[in-house]
Amino acid sequence: MRRKEFLQLSAMGFGALMMPEFLFSRNIDPLAAINDGMDAATKKQIADVALNTAKTKGASYADVRIGRYLNQFITTREKKVQNVANTESFGVGVRVIVNGCWGFAASPKVTKDEVGKIAERAVAVAKANARIKPNVVQLVPQKGYGEVSWKTPIEKNPFEVPVKEKVDLLLNVNGIALAGGVNFVNSAILAVNEQKYFASTDGSYIDQDIHRVYPFFNVTKTDKTTGKFETRRSLSSPVGMGFEYLTCGPENKVQGIVTRYKDRYDMLEDMKNAANDVTQKLSAKTVEPGKYDLVLDPSHLWLTIHESVAHPTELDRVLGYEANFAGTSFLSLEKLHSKNFQFGSKQVNIVADKLQKGSLGAVGYDDEGVATKQWDLIKEGVLVNFQAIRDQAHILGLKESQGCCYAQSWSDVQFQRMPNVSLQPGKDNKSVDDIIKDVQKGIYIIGDGSFSIDQQRYNFQFGGQTFYEIKDGKIVGMLKDVAYQANTQEFWNSCVAVAGKDDYRLGGAFNDGKGQPAQSNAVSHGASTARFNGVNVINTARKI
Repeated sequence: MRRKEFLQLSAMGFGALMMPEFLFSRNIDPLAAINDGMDAATKKQIADVALNTAKTKGASYADVRIGRYLNQFITTREKKVQNVANTESFGVGVRVIVNGCWGFAASPKVTKDEVGKIAERAVAVAKANARIKPNVVQLVPQKGYGEVSWKTPIEKNPFEVPVKEKVDLLLNVNGIALAGGVNFVNSAILAVNEQKYFASTDGSYIDQDIHRVYPFFNVTKTDKTTGKFETRRSLSSPVGMGFEYLTCGPENKVQGIVTRYKDRYDMLEDMKNAANDVTQKLSAKTVEPGKYDLVLDPSHLWLTIHESVAHPTELDRVLGYEANFAGTSFLSLEKLHSKNFQFGSKQVNIVADKLQKGSLGAVGYDDEGVATKQWDLIKEGVLVNFQAIRDQAHILGLKESQGCCYAQSWSDVQFQRMPNVSLQPGKDNKSVDDIIKDVQKGIYIIGDGSFSIDQQRYNFQFGGQTFYEIKDGKIVGMLKDVAYQANTQEFWNSCVAVAGKDDYRLGGAFNDGKGQPAQSNAVSHGASTARFNGVNVINTARKI
């Protein structure tokens, strides 16, 4: 191959890697989002062209992903609708192994002629990469599943709900805020539908229909006398559900110092509570720095889990292959099953999974065609596993992938992304009140706030939405200006109690970033309310 051809083909491959999905999105009418798109039989025919072309050109392995990605964003502020956007992105990506190296190419044209061309391009990129390869790709075996399908078990397709109904809900939510004395309010509903078709030379043809929805708001109240202000965000979670998430009955909530929503969400009630919370926060007592026992609600704890457990157990960060978005990991292979390293206390049991109903990470198969599963990461405080995909599994001595490979779109190459990572409920089934009553000097933290963490996911600081002082086993009032500091190992070893399964709830994010070029992943983290003893708390309003 001449130098000019090498540069041209490499540029094509890297160009495909660097094009984010939104560059190929087009605006569509809301009703266009509910049509069925291309049928599975046609997708199979197109995929077979790509697979056969890749094999003919020398690929030892190939996979094809045909994706249709639908997004709807409805945003409001006070009494006005700010934006209603409906987008669609449709295209195909082909990944191959030739001479032990990966090659990838993608196109927004989903035709037999075009996939043949991009299969050839992917092979050419792999051959070019093989000239400078440091290592040969090792894939653990994967059986083919034939023709199978999987769908998010939704009750109400968000894209079939009229835009007017969603707008009316959001404006009603805003109206409650304004009536409650709030000065500024934003609210929104985001809906995502990934229609993904995967085929590989292993013999899989997998059709999946994945739904996610996220309602949220933010309120701000100002004190005209002092000029100070306080905010509070919604206590909703992004979920792998349909619009039924916004239908919340008494059976889905537990009343207390804060309403705890389980499986469903009452946006109107949460806004009423938020308006009251920001009023209280304006006159709340500022926290005195020092050591406190922390009682952390799942609406807060999910983010601490995400940053201090989920990211550092990604195998590519452990190995130093990945360093984007806050670096590598303080964990290492020798800490696995080590008697000399205790990640957390015996109350800390953390699992990875891609199965939990209602979670953002729940799918039937990952983007390498691997059936999803659940596995232990931390067992009674001991590090027992990491997160690995097909070309990483051999490093851990695993015989199969853990099924946690994902690409944010057809135009991006798939790579290792975190599954749902969750703290398991306590075995003694304690209630939240049981957790609080044993605390002499503590703080109850609800909702996620600002955070920072170092380049090895070790030293960190977390804030929250609302804070309540605990004295002698009772909540005595609201605090503000609270953040806590710790390192990951110290923090998880200070965990002395976790509430039972009746309190277990999901939090999560639509936008977990990783990689370069950056990709975004949606992931949930479950937990029950947990207690951590002797954690350092600082006052965020005081100057150092």
